[in-house]
Amino acid sequence: MSEGVGAYEWFQRGMELMETRDFHPAAVALEQAKKLEPDKASIREALGRAYLSTRQFERAAEEFEVAVEIQPTDHYAHYCLGRAYRGMGEDDRAERHYELARCLGSKLA
Repeated sequence: MSEGVGAYEWFQRGMELMETRDFHPAAVALEQAKKLEPDKASIREALGRAYLSTRQFERAAEEFEVAVEIQPTDHYAHYCLGRAYRGMGEDDRAERHYELARCLGSKLA
């Protein structure tokens, strides 16, 4: 992609790469989107998912922490944050976010 590409285009490219399971290039595209729109929870969540898929748990946790700060009622972001913490061996922190995800998700059903 060239200069002048907006956050939406980078995000779309990252999501396309996620669908084809090209997680490393997806993370690169999503990092570009994040540079342009750092306060977009959807970008942070997608980037966190790319990092989870490449077992970069610390980086994933950083992205999901921001995502839940931006959207505290996002049950999926809490679930993924739990997964990242579990991957880091922080089971107590993981369980807290799994429980939040269950509570928030059940309110949506």
